[in-house]
Amino acid sequence: MASSDAGARCPVLQQRARWERKRVCTARELLETERRYQEQLGLVSTYFVAILRAKGTLPPPEQQALFGPWELIYGASLKLLPYLEEGHWGSGLEAFCPHLELYTQFAANAERSRITLQKQLKKSKRFRRFLRLQEGRPEFGGLQLQDLLPLPLQRLQQYENLVVALAENTSPNSSDHQQLTRAARLISETVQRVHAIEQTHKNDQHLLRVQALLCGHRAKGLTSGRWFLRQGWLLVVPPRGEPRPRMFFLFSDVLLMAKPRSTLHLLQKGTFACRALYPMAHCQLHRVFGHSEGPCGGLLSLSFPHEKLLLMSTDREELLRWHHSLTLAIR
Repeated sequence: MASSDAGARCPVLQQRARWERKRVCTARELLETERRYQEQLGLVSTYFVAILRAKGTLPPPEQQALFGPWELIYGASLKLLPYLEEGHWGSGLEAFCPHLELYTQFAANAERSRITLQKQLKKSKRFRRFLRLQEGRPEFGGLQLQDLLPLPLQRLQQYENLVVALAENTSPNSSDHQQLTRAARLISETVQRVHAIEQTHKNDQHLLRVQALLCGHRAKGLTSGRWFLRQGWLLVVPPRGEPRPRMFFLFSDVLLMAKPRSTLHLLQKGTFACRALYPMAHCQLHRVFGHSEGPCGGLLSLSFPHEKLLLMSTDREELLRWHHSLTLAIR
């Protein structure tokens, strides 16, 4: 009894017991969520992918664009689940890792998939009827195809959270510690690649949107190959006269100043004409005022080799956000 009490009070044994409890809980969650994930993958594969292929509702290129490597991802889950059910966490995840490239391919195809779904919903009455019929099945619980398509990327993030936790709470002396650690690293690297792909897609959408807002010959190609950081109204303070409101678009390497087109231009209403383009590589940024708390806003000074800009905002928080974004662009 005495040795038992001593063991219960030992910090090392208590810590090991906590790790083991966390490991058991994480392993159980990984197994249960994998079962649900595989079930959802199978529903889409059966009721959408397979039936669409059999009926010929969509041409093969459009179907491939819509679902990408969905069936291969489903096959990878089918192989993983038996390992998890038998408690072979390390060997199962090690065998699963070569399939992680499928998730990178799925992420690269995500924007194409979204556009394909929207296009087919607009142009094909037959496809819309098919979707309503399939989505109405009780198995889907009211979920639509557009709700189900992001599942693999959502699951990839769950894989990272759960497998990293599983590896961290597995004793280094365990037979599958190295396998779990390697799997956690490979999954985290895949998540980073997917995140980079998603950021690129978002940036491309921003660039297309900004390009549509700009008009005139000077604006052609201005957004190509750049990273969008911020846009918004700021007041340009001239040496003399009243401050003038201008729309600014900040990219990774340049600051674009634009002026709204006249409302008399009916076809160009709501667009902007480019007035100046400032390279950020040689910019020096200073806050003239706006350091202290208060509602008064502030003033930013931007010095370029041949010009100086004074930009003002009456919103202090907005000014701080601009200062942060401009600092990032300069760096």
